Amino acid sequence: MREWIELQKKLYPDVLDVIRLRYRLLHHVQLMEPVGRRTLADNMEIAERTVRSEVNFLQSQGMVQVTTKGLLLTKEGRHVLEDMADYMKELAGVQVLETRLKEKLQLDEVIVVPGDSDSHDWVKREMGKACVTYMQSVSKRGQTIAVTGGTTMAAVASQMTPYSGMEDSLFVPARGGLGERVEHQANTICVEMARKVMGNYRLLYVPDPISEQSYQTIIQEPSVKEVLGIIRSSDLIVHGIGDAITMAERRKTPDDQLEKIKHHHAVGEAFGYYFDQNGEVVHKVRTVGLQLEDLQTDRQVIAVAGGRSKAEAIASYFRPGKSNVLITDEGAAQEFIRDASL
Repeated sequence: MREWIELQKKLYPDVLDVIRLRYRLLHHVQLMEPVGRRTLADNMEIAERTVRSEVNFLQSQGMVQVTTKGLLLTKEGRHVLEDMADYMKELAGVQVLETRLKEKLQLDEVIVVPGDSDSHDWVKREMGKACVTYMQSVSKRGQTIAVTGGTTMAAVASQMTPYSGMEDSLFVPARGGLGERVEHQANTICVEMARKVMGNYRLLYVPDPISEQSYQTIIQEPSVKEVLGIIRSSDLIVHGIGDAITMAERRKTPDDQLEKIKHHHAVGEAFGYYFDQNGEVVHKVRTVGLQLEDLQTDRQVIAVAGGRSKAEAIASYFRPGKSNVLITDEGAAQEFIRDASL
């Protein structure tokens, strides 16, 4: 494919710029539909007259539909996006990033989506879509899927679609809630995923974090004990990776513990564990749900995290080698490859 791209550049030097622009435009319409031309121009950061001209072309090709509510992607437009996905990844050098990350982290699979979620919210939705596609590709009837909370996991849930073979799946929260925005809690995300694939779910009504005394009492409750058993035997685990300080502040961590996290230069967090640059656990908060030792199996464990600012956090988590699949974005991948220390 690389040779074909180079030939195109020789025959028509501007063709790749045109292809990129029209693909981006179709992509943004898909993410934002129905969307007006002005809004589209603002989000793509290009002139409105350029958007109008390109929309006219795409409309003439039957790829977009102009309605009173805004632009909509047609069936033909969706087919073009799907068929060109691999080509555009090659064009952007994303496949090279995937290969290099896969080798560097020694993972079974790495999927990189174009863009940087630090700069554009739609990139996080693209990671969510990529995660859903991967989940569907490895799904089996009657499997149990454990999911954590957070904004990235909420993006994954937002992209879930009905899929044959997942109707019998059981979705469970991998841990208790953070006690913050309900739409970002594992229980809520678990329910949304299950409903969208017409599957089943079980919930875990416990706070996160929790004191040691409360933990020992709660895990003896029959209902909690039963759900914990299901969670720990789940077939597929999907989770995010957080920035250490950001997660500590979200949890309203006591000052002495926050100082400990900072003192030991923690950079990443997952499942309540805080990691330094070497992947060493420097702090652990008591949570009800999956623990790192529960990941020591042959099952699929998918980490979803992106953004240039998250590269260090991602690297710190993967040094112990707990998950076998990473879904990230171009911003994090490029930073990871660029910085030799990661």
